[in-house]
Amino acid sequence: MPNNLLALNWKMNKTPTEARAWAQDLSEKLVPGDATLAVMAPAVTLSALAANLPAGVAFGGQDVSAHDSGAYTGEISAAMLKDVGASYVVVGHSERRDYHGESDALVAAKARQAQANGLIPIVCVGEKLDVREKGEHVPFTLAQLTGSLEGVSSDVVIAYEPVWAIGTGRTATADDAEELAAAIRGALEQRYGAAAAEVRVLYGGSVKPDNIASICAKPNVNGALVGGASLKVSDVLGMNDALK
Repeated sequence: MPNNLLALNWKMNKTPTEARAWAQDLSEKLVPGDATLAVMAPAVTLSALAANLPAGVAFGGQDVSAHDSGAYTGEISAAMLKDVGASYVVVGHSERRDYHGESDALVAAKARQAQANGLIPIVCVGEKLDVREKGEHVPFTLAQLTGSLEGVSSDVVIAYEPVWAIGTGRTATADDAEELAAAIRGALEQRYGAAAAEVRVLYGGSVKPDNIASICAKPNVNGALVGGASLKVSDVLGMNDALK
C-alpha cells in the first residue's frame, strides 16, 4: 500500500500574503514524517506556495476546467495549474457537486483533463444524511465512483467524504471510514486490477490531530482530505506527527 497522503483543503480561505506566511511557518517547524503533504489551495495563492513551501510538500488546485482553453471566463485549466507547479487537483468535491450541480460525467471529464496534463486528480465521492439513513450509502457511493472514473486511469486518488459529517457536528467513526474505503477498494480492484493497490483512498470528514491516527490505521484508508484543520500550521504538524 502507498504511504498516507494528507491533502490539506483550504477551501475559500487565505490571501496570497496569508498563504506565504503559512508556508514559511510550516517550513520553519515541519519535521518530515511518513505522510505526504499536499496543500489544495485557491488558485491565486499557488505561486506564493510554490515559492515558500518546504521541500517535499506538494500543492494543487481545488478545481479544474474540463476544457483545454478558450472562452470559459473564470475557469482554471489543467495546463495553468501544471505550469505553476501543481501536482494534484481536487475534482468533484461535495461542495462543487452541491452548490454548482456538478455531475459524475463532468467530474470524470475534469479528472481526464487533469491526467492529460500530468496532474493527479483527487476524485471525491460520498453520501448525504438521507442516503445513509436509508442504508444506501455503499451502493450510492460506488455508483458515484463509477460515473466519476469514466475514462480515468489508475493514476488517481479517491477521497470518501461522508457529507453528513462535514460541518454538521456529527462525527463519522473510523469504522464508518473503513466500511466505505473497503468497498471503494473492491470497486477499484475490479476496474484497475493489480494497479488498484497503488491508488490511495482518503477519508474526508472533520479530520483532526486527535482522530487521524485511528482513521488512517484502518487497512483501506491511505490518508485524509482535511478541511478546517488544514488552516492552522499547529494542527497540520499535529496530524503529521500522529502518523509517524
